Amino acid sequence: MTVLRSAVRRGAYRDSIVLMQLQAALAEFPGVEDAGAVMGAPENLALLEARGLFSDAVPDVGPTDLLVVVRAKTASAADEALERIDDLLRREATDASASFRPRSLEAATRVLPDARWVLVSVPGRFAADVARQAIALDRHVFLYSDNVPLADEAELKRTAREKALLVLGPDCGTALIGGIGLGFANRVRRGDVGIVAASGTGLQAVACSIHALGAGISHAIGTGGRDLDTDVGAITSLQALDLLRRDAGTRVIVLLSKPPAPEVADRVLEAARRTSKPVVVAFQGYEAAGSGYEASGDGSLYFASSLADAARLAVALTGREPAEPATTSTRQPTGAGLAPHLRGLFSGGSLALEAVLALRDRVKPLFSNVKADGAAALPDPWRSQGHTVVDLGADEFTVGRPHPMIDNDLRVQRLRQEAADRDVGLILLDVVLGYAAHPDPAAELAPAIADALRPDLAFVTIVIGTEEDPQRVEAQIERLEDAGAAVLRDVGEAVGYSLNRLGLAGATAERPETGGAIPGPATGDSGDPATDSAAAGPTIDHAEAPGVALADLEAPGVINVGLESFRDALALQGADVVQVDWRPPAGGDRRLIEILEKLRR
Repeated sequence: MTVLRSAVRRGAYRDSIVLMQLQAALAEFPGVEDAGAVMGAPENLALLEARGLFSDAVPDVGPTDLLVVVRAKTASAADEALERIDDLLRREATDASASFRPRSLEAATRVLPDARWVLVSVPGRFAADVARQAIALDRHVFLYSDNVPLADEAELKRTAREKALLVLGPDCGTALIGGIGLGFANRVRRGDVGIVAASGTGLQAVACSIHALGAGISHAIGTGGRDLDTDVGAITSLQALDLLRRDAGTRVIVLLSKPPAPEVADRVLEAARRTSKPVVVAFQGYEAAGSGYEASGDGSLYFASSLADAARLAVALTGREPAEPATTSTRQPTGAGLAPHLRGLFSGGSLALEAVLALRDRVKPLFSNVKADGAAALPDPWRSQGHTVVDLGADEFTVGRPHPMIDNDLRVQRLRQEAADRDVGLILLDVVLGYAAHPDPAAELAPAIADALRPDLAFVTIVIGTEEDPQRVEAQIERLEDAGAAVLRDVGEAVGYSLNRLGLAGATAERPETGGAIPGPATGDSGDPATDSAAAGPTIDHAEAPGVALADLEAPGVINVGLESFRDALALQGADVVQVDWRPPAGGDRRLIEILEKLRR
């Protein structure tokens, strides 16, 4: 029989990465079976309850109170682990005190006055307020936080647009500005392909493919997955297209999005035509894209059928001879006859959606928490049925816990849950590398794969990254292969391979036929990109809003509010960065926060 013990530290706010590290450290103590460390918001308490780490004995806590719960084999083991909480927190505090940390955004702008960007990764219920403060201080916002209301997103972006500022997000996973990665970002070479993406892991996949093909990225501007929703109206996407239109270092533009609202997509495509540069469009699930490459009437738009196709077409349009593609594994996992069902466990929403789109006409029934025609809504995201693809980075999984690109705990638990289902014959995973992502995901995923492998169960992994990433893509691939998984480098190949392994009729992953020959290089009258850019077409209409300054795309200084791992990643890349010592205002009391906000106005 196990025992639960808990401890509270009042007002001891810590970000989710620190809590994850504290939780992992406590779980390593002898006799401890599981541990949870959360801030005391109601949604976090619900997560503890779902894990069996909550009882009536847990004391009342508030959003700024740290609650630690330990389940152990004996009361003494639990008590000994809890006695170490303060030592572990002191160690974190000592490490954090190495540099000065201003207590407010305004103070941070005085410490780093040239910083043009504020990276916000605080809990969603506070994020819009922090973004408003950044805009009031005339800073661009990279808004990583999720669970931000759509109305707040639209209001923030409208306000920023009037001040010639960008709001990337909310739920913006990545951007590459002047060669510096914000959020999750891969190490790719600089080049002349620009990306505008309402798609986080989609941006990473395309950027890594372009790098592997020998080309590079000028800037990659993430917008948040809802930017092309009707209520937002593609405000950031239109600003980004205008920026890349004016940028002399960008010759080809790639435009990515999860399924856009049709009327918004039409407006964005018209703006893309008016850039006077070739634009490769990969709108996932967008009917107009058809199959293969289709040039628009004026030859400026090229529709790609997948993320991998978008990268190949963009490189072709630069006039470069593509490099040899990265090698991928075709190793047959142990065993021949597999159980019938496939389960996809994804950390990337765009990659999960691409898997759904590739599977929906080939397996029935298909369930997912990703919205797409041809896939039924998964009644309970925490439990799969039939063929299932789950985006574990969706909002319902990330309240109060780190994203699965940072923390593998939830995915390893889900992997074991799926492997225990004897009807499951193949588990499909993505592994996304880069700055701020897990430092060694294969170290945790590979042992779980090896332990779960059986004659009627296979594993297939999609690895997104480069050899220049901190995790080194080849080392990750080798470890996953050694565990018994097949490794491929894009979703289409992985889905085709998986269906063939399951023996499903007609399960091939051949690339769609193109609508014609791939066009030649993008050149203007002079052949010089700087000269041609200066002669580009008319400015994109943003309801008469001023354009964002091109200078703000170079060597950004960053003020970081939230996850310290983002600060560390920026420092590793050589960026100027200052960390704000942020705490929830008014003790996290929403009513008091609203009163303070009114007084501030």
